[in-house]
Amino acid sequence: MSAVIVVGIADCIVTNATETSLVTYALGSCIAVAAYDPVVRVGGLLHFMLPDSELNRNKAKLNPYIFADTGIAALLDRCVQLGAKRQRIVVKAAGGAQVMDEGGLFNIGKRNQLALRKVLWKTGVLLEAEDIGGTASRTVRLEISTGRLLLRVAGRPEREISSSTPARRGRLFGDLNSDC
Repeated sequence: MSAVIVVGIADCIVTNATETSLVTYALGSCIAVAAYDPVVRVGGLLHFMLPDSELNRNKAKLNPYIFADTGIAALLDRCVQLGAKRQRIVVKAAGGAQVMDEGGLFNIGKRNQLALRKVLWKTGVLLEAEDIGGTASRTVRLEISTGRLLLRVAGRPEREISSSTPARRGRLFGDLNSDC
């Protein structure tokens, strides 16, 4: 029987327990970053809220998982501590929607998307697959035994986010304007 561990907002869990799935719920403007080494089957899931720790260095020291820059670095470091090799780590992401900011005043989702790409570029890790943008809230689940990142949007069936899935920036599931 598999265990499900919930990753909260501004949280990160890393494990090599292959009977485990990591799940995070209700990704709006926040982004979930999944990191997985398929050789040693080490995986982690980060749920970050804000793009840059420069906003509040003290908060970042207390909890690095709040911010993209400090959270992604900590996620990758923790995977390496459990035996992952940086050059083998597969990274996938979901979230970064524009919710509760219809006028785009703060653009937290877009700012989080840009921070994600910037941090990964600086660390030399590629983003293999994503489901980013739009206006729909998402839930994702990382299976440690397989490395699959599964996505659920309310009213839709769960599906895998994979490199063979076309990038879905700004929309989910084709042209469903009522949902996105």
